[in-house]
Amino acid sequence: MTAQTTCPPAFLALAHAMADAAAETIRPWFRKRIAVDAKADASPVTIADRDAETAMRRMIEAAFPEHGIRGEEFGACRTEADWIWVLDPIDGTKSFLSGSLAFGTQIALLHRDDPVLGLINQPITGERWLGTGTTATLNGAPIRTSDRTRLDEAILYTSAPEQFDRARHDRFTALAAKVRFSRFSHDCYAAGLLALGGIDLLVESNVFDYDILPQIPILEAAGGIVTDWDGQPLTVAPQYGTVLMAANEKIHQAALEALR
Repeated sequence: MTAQTTCPPAFLALAHAMADAAAETIRPWFRKRIAVDAKADASPVTIADRDAETAMRRMIEAAFPEHGIRGEEFGACRTEADWIWVLDPIDGTKSFLSGSLAFGTQIALLHRDDPVLGLINQPITGERWLGTGTTATLNGAPIRTSDRTRLDEAILYTSAPEQFDRARHDRFTALAAKVRFSRFSHDCYAAGLLALGGIDLLVESNVFDYDILPQIPILEAAGGIVTDWDGQPLTVAPQYGTVLMAANEKIHQAALEALR
């Protein structure tokens, strides 16, 4: 995916305002003992998740009531709209619940299924990744993915290896055996590190649109490549069986070979 439509300034301003509002909602609950509910897929959800998404949805309704919304906690509305916001109030709820900083709020804006804006905001540290068009930034400063091309020098992350089925686990293990080292459980924060050049590969399986779509404009604008594990481009979809994010074309091809 490569954004072809310019994001209007008013929409960009709304994305920043929503990230600020979500952060204000989430921060008071961080490292507090709060109730945890289980969703239908057994994943955890808290009042912080729900209240942060509610705040963002209200802001969209107030500013652009004709826009569509797809959110993790409260579903979709106006999905036929040209402009659709994709919201993940806390990506990495398990990290949030355990007091880890490896979580964030994610926001994407689609124009006719073309991701034109991606935003990742870490509410506690204040780190904010933004991707629009050909520009990727961290707190306003331009960022670029790494130029490492050899697997034996590469750093590989994945959010949740328990989400791999047996066949995908074997494929991931084959790749992990060739890299410098691997790390787990960083969710959207790993995508930020990839865009920043700290890591080289991010491999995911059985993830949803709100997990991935906000990351794509950031990574592509920073110089990265995003496909499935077979090298096929991702299209907008409710769920993705496999996702491979790589710092550059050469290491992407090397990772594909190992995954095969």
